[in-house]
Amino acid sequence: MRFVLGFLLALLFFWTPQTVHSHALDPGYLDLQQLAEGTWQVLWRVPDVNGRPMEIGVVLPNQCAPARGPQPASDSVAWVSRWVAECETEIAGQTVAIEGLEKQRNDVLLRIQPLESEPVTLRFTPEMTVLTVPERPSIWSVFTSYFQLGFEHILEGWDHLLFVFALFILVRDPWRLVGAITAFTIAHSITLALATLGVLKVPAAPVEAVIALSIVFLALEILRHKEGQIRLSEQYPWIVCFCFGLLHGLGFAGALSEIGLPSQDIPAALFAFNVGVEAGQLAFIAAVSSALAVWRLIAPSGFPRIYANATPVIGYAIGCVSVFWLVERVNGF
Repeated sequence: MRFVLGFLLALLFFWTPQTVHSHALDPGYLDLQQLAEGTWQVLWRVPDVNGRPMEIGVVLPNQCAPARGPQPASDSVAWVSRWVAECETEIAGQTVAIEGLEKQRNDVLLRIQPLESEPVTLRFTPEMTVLTVPERPSIWSVFTSYFQLGFEHILEGWDHLLFVFALFILVRDPWRLVGAITAFTIAHSITLALATLGVLKVPAAPVEAVIALSIVFLALEILRHKEGQIRLSEQYPWIVCFCFGLLHGLGFAGALSEIGLPSQDIPAALFAFNVGVEAGQLAFIAAVSSALAVWRLIAPSGFPRIYANATPVIGYAIGCVSVFWLVERVNGF
């Protein structure tokens, strides 16, 4: 009966569109580099969608020609176009737009590199498809852009989120849970930095498959839990989390490396992205903890029994979803 309930709960995940693609956030990238007075080199990188460029397009200020670039060409990861635009006036104070972004779920990062001032990084969203180029770039622009990218990446990365949720269910001791999450953060920060800096190169497909396998492992540990007995994964969860965190860091690296960020942005981007990911994890854990606290207030007497009966159901559900992802990703090799 518990397996059936878990299977039905897993079906809810399968019917959610986002579960098909664990990383819904694959941002576009627009780079404007000033070559001379009134001359700008444009790099436009569009995410790939089933072998075709996403249906979005960049529109430069009216004073620039050409305002639109050539049709992007594939570089095996994304779709790229380059051109040189001549602008009659300074682009500071002018607007840049991303057409069609309001119909997507993705963001687009904009990096502007003037000749005589510091570069600035801005962020387009489906709710904000038009931005005004600032006349005095803020030093916090890079941090805020990549912090938001990391925060939203963890909340839209369903496999990473499910791993954190499974860890929350498995580790009952609050201090052990804090230690496990800290180890997970340290580990994914290490591999995220190594992968983004090009020191460590691992194919994405096997990494995604092993990430799914890590969730399968936690689901099995949840199902094997017995009251009064503490398994090694529960007593020393930081060891498990550190090992799997190294793999999850390689998965996080895709959000930064696939958009071809300039090397001078990487240190600030790494720090801000990691802080954003950690903030997203903590926000998720806080939300789950709050839900359990409300549940305990509503049914204080029956909570322990209900929670004990619900835990195996949750374990089966997590297991069904993660096995589905594992088979899907292995099949995609």
